[in-house]
Amino acid sequence: MAISKGLILKIFSAANIQRWNDKLRPMELTELDKQAHKMIIAYVLGKFEENDPEFDWQDLIEGGIFEFLQRIELTDLKPPVFYKIREHREEYDQLKEWVYKRLSPVVTPLGENFISRFKNYFSTEDESVSKRIVGAAHFYATKSEFDIIKRMNPTDFEIPEIERNISSRQQEYSNVNGIQQLDSDSNLSSNLRRFIDVCGQLRFQLRWGNIRRVTSTSVLGHMLVVAILAYLFSLEIGACRKRCVNNFLTGLFHDLPEALTRDIISPVKGSVEGISDIVKEYEKEQMKDKIYSILPLEWHSEMKIFAEDEFSDLITIDQQPKVVSSTKIKKEYNKDEFNPRDGSLVKACDDLAAFTEAYLAVRNGVTAEALYQAISDLKGEYKNKSVAGINFGEIYADFD
Repeated sequence: MAISKGLILKIFSAANIQRWNDKLRPMELTELDKQAHKMIIAYVLGKFEENDPEFDWQDLIEGGIFEFLQRIELTDLKPPVFYKIREHREEYDQLKEWVYKRLSPVVTPLGENFISRFKNYFSTEDESVSKRIVGAAHFYATKSEFDIIKRMNPTDFEIPEIERNISSRQQEYSNVNGIQQLDSDSNLSSNLRRFIDVCGQLRFQLRWGNIRRVTSTSVLGHMLVVAILAYLFSLEIGACRKRCVNNFLTGLFHDLPEALTRDIISPVKGSVEGISDIVKEYEKEQMKDKIYSILPLEWHSEMKIFAEDEFSDLITIDQQPKVVSSTKIKKEYNKDEFNPRDGSLVKACDDLAAFTEAYLAVRNGVTAEALYQAISDLKGEYKNKSVAGINFGEIYADFD
Protein backbone atom coordinates (compact mmCIF):
# COMPACT_ATOMS: atom_id res chain seq x y z
CA MET A 1 0.00 0.00 0.00
CA ALA A 2 1.85 3.09 -1.26
CA ILE A 3 -0.37 5.72 0.34
CA SER A 4 -0.44 5.27 4.09
CA LYS A 5 -2.22 6.88 6.97
CA GLY A 6 1.04 8.68 7.74
CA LEU A 7 1.15 10.36 4.32
CA ILE A 8 -2.50 11.37 4.47
CA LEU A 9 -2.01 12.94 7.90
CA LYS A 10 1.15 14.66 6.65
CA ILE A 11 -0.86 16.26 3.84
CA PHE A 12 -3.53 17.40 6.30
CA SER A 13 -0.90 18.88 8.63
CA ALA A 14 -0.69 21.83 6.24
CA ALA A 15 -4.12 22.89 7.53
CA ASN A 16 -2.48 23.60 10.90
CA ILE A 17 0.28 25.75 9.45
CA GLN A 18 -0.63 29.39 9.96
CA ARG A 19 0.58 31.93 7.44
CA TRP A 20 1.23 35.61 8.26
CA ASN A 21 0.91 34.67 11.94
CA ASP A 22 2.89 37.75 12.99
CA LYS A 23 0.33 40.05 11.34
CA LEU A 24 -3.23 41.08 12.11
CA ARG A 25 -5.49 38.85 10.01
CA PRO A 26 -9.25 38.91 9.43
CA MET A 27 -9.21 35.08 9.52
CA GLU A 28 -6.73 32.22 9.67
CA LEU A 29 -4.67 31.91 6.51
CA THR A 30 -3.29 28.38 6.25
CA GLU A 31 -0.59 26.78 4.15
CA LEU A 32 -3.05 24.21 2.79
CA ASP A 33 -5.30 26.94 1.41
CA LYS A 34 -2.38 28.88 -0.06
CA GLN A 35 -1.07 25.79 -1.84
CA ALA A 36 -4.53 25.00 -3.18
CA HIS A 37 -4.96 28.51 -4.55
CA LYS A 38 -1.45 28.29 -6.00
CA MET A 39 -2.31 25.15 -8.00
CA ILE A 40 -5.51 26.73 -9.34
CA ILE A 41 -3.44 29.71 -10.50
CA ALA A 42 -0.91 27.28 -11.99
CA TYR A 43 -3.76 25.71 -13.98
CA VAL A 44 -4.71 29.11 -15.41
CA LEU A 45 -1.09 29.88 -16.29
CA GLY A 46 -0.58 26.41 -17.73
CA LYS A 47 -3.47 26.83 -20.16
CA PHE A 48 -1.39 29.45 -21.99
CA GLU A 49 1.52 27.03 -22.43
CA GLU A 50 -0.30 23.92 -23.66
CA ASN A 51 1.02 24.31 -27.20
CA ASP A 52 4.63 24.64 -26.05
CA PRO A 53 6.31 21.26 -26.74
CA GLU A 54 8.47 21.75 -23.64
CA PHE A 55 5.45 22.14 -21.35
CA ASP A 56 4.10 19.12 -19.49
CA TRP A 57 1.04 19.10 -17.23
CA GLN A 58 2.33 16.18 -15.17
CA ASP A 59 5.61 18.00 -14.48
CA LEU A 60 3.62 21.03 -13.32
CA ILE A 61 1.44 18.95 -10.99
CA GLU A 62 4.36 17.08 -9.48
CA GLY A 63 6.30 20.30 -9.02
CA GLY A 64 3.38 21.68 -7.03
CA ILE A 65 3.19 18.53 -4.90
CA PHE A 66 6.96 18.49 -4.28
CA GLU A 67 6.96 22.14 -3.17
CA PHE A 68 3.90 21.52 -1.01
CA LEU A 69 5.63 18.67 0.84
CA GLN A 70 8.81 20.71 1.27
CA ARG A 71 6.86 23.65 2.67
CA ILE A 72 5.22 21.45 5.31
CA GLU A 73 8.66 20.71 6.77
CA LEU A 74 10.01 24.26 6.44
CA THR A 75 7.04 26.04 7.96
CA ASP A 76 9.16 27.78 10.62
CA LEU A 77 11.29 29.59 8.03
CA LYS A 78 9.97 32.95 6.91
CA PRO A 79 10.39 33.37 3.11
CA PRO A 80 13.22 35.96 3.34
CA VAL A 81 15.19 33.58 5.58
CA PHE A 82 14.56 30.65 3.24
CA TYR A 83 15.72 32.61 0.18
CA LYS A 84 18.82 33.74 2.06
CA ILE A 85 19.70 30.11 2.88
CA ARG A 86 19.12 29.13 -0.76
CA GLU A 87 21.89 31.54 -1.79
CA HIS A 88 24.41 29.36 0.11
CA ARG A 89 24.75 26.11 -1.83
CA GLU A 90 26.24 23.87 0.86
CA GLU A 91 23.78 24.90 3.56
CA TYR A 92 20.84 24.66 1.18
CA ASP A 93 21.88 21.15 0.10
CA GLN A 94 22.02 20.10 3.74
CA LEU A 95 18.60 21.63 4.33
CA LYS A 96 17.14 19.69 1.37
CA GLU A 97 18.59 16.46 2.72
CA TRP A 98 17.09 17.20 6.13
CA VAL A 99 13.67 17.75 4.51
CA TYR A 100 13.94 14.48 2.63
CA LYS A 101 14.84 12.55 5.80
CA ARG A 102 11.80 14.03 7.51
CA LEU A 103 9.54 13.04 4.63
CA SER A 104 11.19 9.72 3.89
CA PRO A 105 8.94 7.51 6.06
CA VAL A 106 5.80 8.60 4.20
CA VAL A 107 7.09 9.15 0.65
CA THR A 108 9.45 6.17 0.29
CA PRO A 109 6.50 3.78 -0.26
CA LEU A 110 5.53 5.86 -3.32
CA GLY A 111 8.40 4.22 -5.20
CA GLU A 112 11.92 4.91 -6.39
CA ASN A 113 10.82 6.80 -9.52
CA PHE A 114 8.75 9.24 -7.46
CA ILE A 115 11.58 9.73 -4.96
CA SER A 116 14.05 10.32 -7.77
CA ARG A 117 11.83 12.97 -9.37
CA PHE A 118 11.28 14.57 -5.95
CA LYS A 119 15.03 14.89 -5.32
CA ASN A 120 15.85 16.02 -8.86
CA TYR A 121 13.23 18.76 -8.72
CA PHE A 122 15.14 20.62 -6.01
CA SER A 123 18.61 19.67 -7.23
CA THR A 124 18.41 20.87 -10.80
CA GLU A 125 19.50 24.41 -11.57
CA ASP A 126 17.68 24.63 -14.90
CA GLU A 127 14.06 25.74 -14.79
CA SER A 128 11.58 24.04 -17.10
CA VAL A 129 8.49 25.83 -18.39
CA SER A 130 6.41 23.93 -15.83
CA LYS A 131 8.73 24.86 -12.96
CA ARG A 132 8.56 28.53 -13.87
CA ILE A 133 4.77 28.36 -13.91
CA VAL A 134 4.74 26.80 -10.44
CA GLY A 135 7.06 29.58 -9.26
CA ALA A 136 4.92 32.29 -10.84
CA ALA A 137 1.76 30.79 -9.33
CA HIS A 138 3.45 30.71 -5.92
CA PHE A 139 4.06 34.44 -5.88
CA TYR A 140 0.71 35.31 -7.41
CA ALA A 141 -0.97 33.36 -4.59
CA THR A 142 1.28 35.06 -2.03
CA LYS A 143 0.34 38.46 -3.43
CA SER A 144 -3.35 37.55 -3.16
CA GLU A 145 -2.88 36.91 0.56
CA PHE A 146 -0.71 39.98 1.00
CA ASP A 147 -3.45 42.19 -0.45
CA ILE A 148 -5.62 41.06 2.48
CA ILE A 149 -2.85 41.52 5.05
CA LYS A 150 -1.88 44.95 3.74
CA ARG A 151 -5.39 46.34 4.29
CA MET A 152 -5.42 45.01 7.84
CA ASN A 153 -1.92 46.30 8.76
CA PRO A 154 -1.55 49.79 7.21
CA THR A 155 1.01 50.99 9.78
CA ASP A 156 3.06 47.80 10.08
CA PHE A 157 6.74 48.68 9.55
CA GLU A 158 7.39 45.51 7.49
CA ILE A 159 4.62 46.08 4.92
CA PRO A 160 6.64 48.27 2.48
CA GLU A 161 9.56 45.83 2.51
CA ILE A 162 7.29 42.81 1.98
CA GLU A 163 5.60 44.61 -0.89
CA ARG A 164 8.96 45.34 -2.53
CA ASN A 165 10.09 41.72 -2.11
CA ILE A 166 6.91 40.30 -3.62
CA SER A 167 7.07 42.74 -6.51
CA SER A 168 10.71 41.88 -7.12
CA ARG A 169 10.10 38.13 -7.01
CA GLN A 170 7.10 38.38 -9.32
CA GLN A 171 9.10 40.45 -11.78
CA GLU A 172 11.29 37.39 -12.31
CA TYR A 173 8.28 35.68 -13.88
CA SER A 174 7.12 38.56 -16.05
CA ASN A 175 8.06 36.61 -19.18
CA VAL A 176 5.64 33.77 -18.35
CA ASN A 177 2.83 34.00 -20.92
CA GLY A 178 0.06 33.56 -18.37
CA ILE A 179 1.46 36.29 -16.10
CA GLN A 180 1.59 38.66 -19.08
CA GLN A 181 -2.06 37.86 -19.75
CA LEU A 182 -3.09 38.46 -16.14
CA ASP A 183 -1.16 41.75 -16.00
CA SER A 184 -2.72 43.16 -19.17
CA ASP A 185 -5.78 45.40 -19.36
CA SER A 186 -7.83 43.14 -21.64
CA ASN A 187 -11.26 41.73 -20.86
CA LEU A 188 -9.71 38.25 -20.83
CA SER A 189 -7.21 39.19 -18.13
CA SER A 190 -9.91 40.86 -16.06
CA ASN A 191 -12.10 37.77 -16.31
CA LEU A 192 -9.27 35.39 -15.42
CA ARG A 193 -8.30 37.47 -12.39
CA ARG A 194 -11.94 37.31 -11.35
CA PHE A 195 -11.95 33.51 -11.79
CA ILE A 196 -8.85 33.20 -9.62
CA ASP A 197 -10.50 35.40 -6.97
CA VAL A 198 -13.73 33.35 -7.04
CA CYS A 199 -11.73 30.16 -6.49
CA GLY A 200 -9.75 31.84 -3.72
CA GLN A 201 -12.95 32.71 -1.88
CA LEU A 202 -13.43 29.01 -1.17
CA ARG A 203 -10.88 29.44 1.64
CA PHE A 204 -13.60 31.38 3.50
CA GLN A 205 -15.99 28.39 3.44
CA LEU A 206 -15.22 25.90 6.17
CA ARG A 207 -16.01 22.24 5.75
CA TRP A 208 -18.53 20.79 8.23
CA GLY A 209 -19.68 24.37 8.78
CA ASN A 210 -22.06 23.48 11.62
CA ILE A 211 -19.29 21.84 13.69
CA ARG A 212 -16.34 23.61 15.28
CA ARG A 213 -13.52 21.25 14.27
CA VAL A 214 -9.88 20.97 15.15
CA THR A 215 -8.20 20.59 12.64
CA SER A 216 -10.40 22.94 10.59
CA THR A 217 -10.30 22.72 6.78
CA SER A 218 -11.81 24.92 4.10
CA VAL A 219 -13.43 23.85 0.85
CA LEU A 220 -10.38 25.24 -0.98
CA GLY A 221 -7.92 23.16 1.04
CA HIS A 222 -10.13 20.08 0.79
CA MET A 223 -10.02 20.28 -3.01
CA LEU A 224 -6.22 20.16 -3.01
CA VAL A 225 -6.18 17.18 -0.65
CA VAL A 226 -8.52 15.28 -2.98
CA ALA A 227 -6.42 16.29 -6.00
CA ILE A 228 -3.14 15.10 -4.45
CA LEU A 229 -4.65 11.79 -3.30
CA ALA A 230 -6.22 11.21 -6.72
CA TYR A 231 -2.89 11.88 -8.43
CA LEU A 232 -0.83 9.63 -6.14
CA PHE A 233 -3.35 6.81 -6.45
CA SER A 234 -3.22 7.26 -10.23
CA LEU A 235 0.53 6.72 -10.14
CA GLU A 236 0.02 3.63 -8.02
CA ILE A 237 -2.30 1.98 -10.57
CA GLY A 238 -0.04 2.82 -13.50
CA ALA A 239 -2.36 5.39 -15.07
CA CYS A 240 -1.22 7.03 -18.28
CA ARG A 241 -0.03 10.64 -18.12
CA LYS A 242 -3.30 12.17 -19.31
CA ARG A 243 -5.29 10.06 -16.85
CA CYS A 244 -3.06 11.20 -13.97
CA VAL A 245 -3.50 14.84 -14.98
CA ASN A 246 -7.27 14.57 -15.42
CA ASN A 247 -7.69 12.88 -12.04
CA PHE A 248 -5.66 15.60 -10.31
CA LEU A 249 -7.49 18.48 -12.01
CA THR A 250 -10.87 16.90 -11.30
CA GLY A 251 -9.96 16.71 -7.62
CA LEU A 252 -8.74 20.32 -7.72
CA PHE A 253 -12.03 21.64 -9.17
CA HIS A 254 -14.62 19.10 -8.04
CA ASP A 255 -16.14 21.47 -5.47
CA LEU A 256 -15.83 24.66 -7.53
CA PRO A 257 -19.65 25.09 -7.72
CA GLU A 258 -19.64 25.56 -3.94
CA ALA A 259 -18.07 28.97 -4.53
CA LEU A 260 -21.52 29.86 -5.85
CA THR A 261 -23.83 27.72 -3.70
CA ARG A 262 -21.86 27.27 -0.45
CA ASP A 263 -20.99 23.88 1.02
CA ILE A 264 -24.25 21.94 1.28
CA ILE A 265 -23.65 18.95 3.55
CA SER A 266 -24.63 15.47 2.37
CA PRO A 267 -27.38 14.90 4.99
CA VAL A 268 -29.23 17.98 3.70
CA LYS A 269 -28.85 16.89 0.07
CA GLY A 270 -30.20 13.46 0.93
CA SER A 271 -32.89 14.55 3.38
CA VAL A 272 -35.70 14.59 0.80
CA GLU A 273 -35.81 12.67 -2.47
CA GLY A 274 -35.08 14.99 -5.38
CA ILE A 275 -33.24 17.70 -3.41
CA SER A 276 -29.84 16.49 -4.62
CA ASP A 277 -31.00 16.76 -8.25
CA ILE A 278 -32.34 20.27 -7.65
CA VAL A 279 -29.03 21.34 -6.09
CA LYS A 280 -27.08 19.86 -8.99
CA GLU A 281 -29.24 21.68 -11.54
CA TYR A 282 -28.86 24.95 -9.66
CA GLU A 283 -25.08 24.47 -9.58
CA LYS A 284 -25.06 24.04 -13.36
CA GLU A 285 -27.07 27.23 -13.81
CA GLN A 286 -24.71 29.17 -11.55
CA MET A 287 -21.63 27.74 -13.28
CA LYS A 288 -23.02 28.84 -16.64
CA ASP A 289 -23.83 32.37 -15.45
CA LYS A 290 -20.84 33.09 -13.24
CA ILE A 291 -17.96 30.80 -14.23
CA TYR A 292 -18.20 29.90 -17.91
CA SER A 293 -19.06 33.50 -18.71
CA ILE A 294 -15.57 34.54 -17.55
CA LEU A 295 -13.56 31.61 -18.93
CA PRO A 296 -12.37 31.27 -22.53
CA LEU A 297 -14.82 29.18 -24.57
CA GLU A 298 -12.20 26.52 -25.33
CA TRP A 299 -11.83 25.81 -21.58
CA HIS A 300 -15.53 25.10 -21.02
CA SER A 301 -15.73 21.45 -22.01
CA GLU A 302 -12.97 20.25 -19.70
CA MET A 303 -14.11 22.46 -16.80
CA LYS A 304 -17.58 20.92 -17.09
CA ILE A 305 -15.99 17.50 -16.75
CA PHE A 306 -13.89 18.61 -13.77
CA ALA A 307 -16.60 20.49 -11.88
CA GLU A 308 -20.01 19.18 -13.01
CA ASP A 309 -19.50 15.56 -14.05
CA GLU A 310 -16.74 15.03 -11.57
CA PHE A 311 -17.52 11.50 -10.38
CA SER A 312 -18.11 9.71 -13.70
CA ASP A 313 -15.52 7.43 -15.26
CA LEU A 314 -14.95 8.91 -18.69
CA ILE A 315 -13.02 8.58 -21.90
CA THR A 316 -13.15 10.81 -24.99
CA ILE A 317 -13.83 9.42 -28.46
CA ASP A 318 -14.28 11.70 -31.48
CA GLN A 319 -14.15 14.69 -29.10
CA GLN A 320 -17.17 13.39 -27.18
CA PRO A 321 -16.99 12.20 -23.55
CA LYS A 322 -18.23 8.66 -23.02
CA VAL A 323 -19.01 6.96 -19.69
CA VAL A 324 -17.22 3.65 -19.16
CA SER A 325 -16.19 1.71 -16.07
CA SER A 326 -12.82 2.24 -14.42
CA THR A 327 -12.16 -1.45 -15.04
CA LYS A 328 -12.63 -0.93 -18.76
CA ILE A 329 -10.40 2.14 -18.67
CA LYS A 330 -7.65 0.02 -17.11
CA LYS A 331 -8.02 -2.78 -19.65
CA GLU A 332 -8.74 -0.88 -22.88
CA TYR A 333 -8.41 2.89 -22.58
CA ASN A 334 -5.39 3.62 -20.39
CA LYS A 335 -3.79 5.70 -23.15
CA ASP A 336 -3.42 9.47 -23.54
CA GLU A 337 -5.33 9.38 -26.83
CA PHE A 338 -8.54 8.44 -24.98
CA ASN A 339 -8.24 11.27 -22.43
CA PRO A 340 -9.34 8.95 -19.57
CA ARG A 341 -10.56 10.13 -16.16
CA ASP A 342 -11.47 8.03 -13.09
CA GLY A 343 -14.35 9.91 -11.51
CA SER A 344 -15.03 6.98 -9.17
CA LEU A 345 -11.47 7.28 -7.87
CA VAL A 346 -11.91 11.02 -7.29
CA LYS A 347 -15.14 10.24 -5.40
CA ALA A 348 -13.31 7.70 -3.24
CA CYS A 349 -10.61 10.31 -2.51
CA ASP A 350 -13.32 12.85 -1.68
CA ASP A 351 -14.79 10.40 0.84
CA LEU A 352 -11.36 9.53 2.23
CA ALA A 353 -10.62 13.23 2.76
CA ALA A 354 -13.99 13.68 4.52
CA PHE A 355 -13.27 10.64 6.69
CA THR A 356 -9.85 12.03 7.65
CA GLU A 357 -11.37 15.42 8.48
CA ALA A 358 -13.80 13.71 10.86
CA TYR A 359 -11.09 11.40 12.23
CA LEU A 360 -8.77 14.30 13.05
CA ALA A 361 -11.55 16.27 14.74
CA VAL A 362 -12.51 13.33 16.97
CA ARG A 363 -8.85 12.59 17.74
CA ASN A 364 -8.45 16.21 18.78
CA GLY A 365 -11.34 16.02 21.21
CA VAL A 366 -14.36 17.22 19.21
CA THR A 367 -17.37 15.16 20.27
CA ALA A 368 -20.07 15.64 17.65
CA GLU A 369 -22.46 12.86 16.67
CA ALA A 370 -22.21 13.78 12.98
CA LEU A 371 -18.45 13.12 13.05
CA TYR A 372 -18.80 9.71 14.69
CA GLN A 373 -21.54 8.83 12.21
CA ALA A 374 -19.44 9.89 9.23
CA ILE A 375 -16.49 7.81 10.44
CA SER A 376 -18.68 4.76 10.95
CA ASP A 377 -20.56 5.13 7.65
CA LEU A 378 -17.47 5.66 5.50
CA LYS A 379 -15.52 2.82 7.11
CA GLY A 380 -18.51 0.56 6.54
CA GLU A 381 -18.95 1.67 2.93
CA TYR A 382 -15.33 1.06 1.98
CA LYS A 383 -14.70 -2.10 4.01
CA ASN A 384 -13.25 -4.67 1.59
CA LYS A 385 -13.91 -2.26 -1.30
CA SER A 386 -11.56 -1.52 -4.18
CA VAL A 387 -11.94 1.42 -6.56
CA ALA A 388 -9.98 1.67 -9.82
CA GLY A 389 -7.62 -1.00 -8.52
CA ILE A 390 -6.99 0.65 -5.12
CA ASN A 391 -7.97 -1.32 -2.01
CA PHE A 392 -9.57 1.42 0.07
CA GLY A 393 -10.59 -1.08 2.73
CA GLU A 394 -6.91 -1.47 3.66
CA ILE A 395 -6.44 2.27 3.87
CA TYR A 396 -9.41 2.74 6.20
CA ALA A 397 -8.25 -0.21 8.30
CA ASP A 398 -4.92 1.63 8.76
CA PHE A 399 -6.82 4.22 10.82
CA ASP A 400 -8.06 1.66 13.35
